[in-house]
Amino acid sequence: MSVKKVDVAVLGGGPGGYTAALYCARAGFSVTVIEKMAPGGQMATTGRVDNYPGFDEGVDGFELGERMQRGAERFGAETLFADVTGVELAGDTKRILTTDGELEARAVVLSTGASPRELGLPEERELRGRGVAYCATCDGMLYKDKTVVVAGGGNSAAADALHLAKLCKKVILVHRRDTLRASQVYLAPLRESGVEFVWNSRITGILHGAQVTGVRVEDVKTGAEREIPCDGLFVAVGRVPDTALFADQVKLEEHGYVDADETTRTDLPGVFAVGDLRSKPLRQIVTAASDGAVAAHFIEEYLLQQA
Repeated sequence: MSVKKVDVAVLGGGPGGYTAALYCARAGFSVTVIEKMAPGGQMATTGRVDNYPGFDEGVDGFELGERMQRGAERFGAETLFADVTGVELAGDTKRILTTDGELEARAVVLSTGASPRELGLPEERELRGRGVAYCATCDGMLYKDKTVVVAGGGNSAAADALHLAKLCKKVILVHRRDTLRASQVYLAPLRESGVEFVWNSRITGILHGAQVTGVRVEDVKTGAEREIPCDGLFVAVGRVPDTALFADQVKLEEHGYVDADETTRTDLPGVFAVGDLRSKPLRQIVTAASDGAVAAHFIEEYLLQQA
């Protein structure tokens, strides 16, 4: 089987990956984006994106992903729809094994993203986008003046609850303990925001027709169950970075995210990390796109030095 050789291989076709591809292709490098499903990554699962600049009336996440793909391909980037089965990232030539052949690249962009940790309820995936959400910043406006439940007790849950409290009629935070694990900085603002707390409880079911209508909650101490009517459920119990494929090759921080600073450079020369899989304070479409542009700058610098 022949081996395709490119200047830059991008693993993952989300906003960070396609922005890196756009900038690198525009700089004259050969670029292949390897995407296992559809352009856009997690963004493609969002029915409406309201916080990406330039779309004053919002835009469908899947459509935005396709636009990013077309923008990169206009300058010569190619997309390979395949699963990456293995990588060898050390050395000047990087090898990427896929279900559709092998590539060799001079530089690699890791942009495989991170997935929201789910509650594991049977109805959860079916109702995503129909009342189940994982990003208050992304989807909060869809629940303006409505009642929502937030599941979780860490910093993400606290931040989501505070954000939603500015928009929603009522916010109910369900946590399996009797105190939050969130940083102290969140506690006073939460008390003042009017968020209602349901302590020592876990969500055991989602009530729904076509849309979410409520949640079933179990008291973890007594086993007693009750139903809470709501229009939406925001799950904020953490994220899982999709880094297993190269975990033994690049440096990861303690939670599994790639240890790359604002230059997006990893500890391996010629390997860059962008978007949600990178250790960073904010994970949004716009910050992933920003990472892609930054990565392209340092990729160009690296490749010119290698020439």
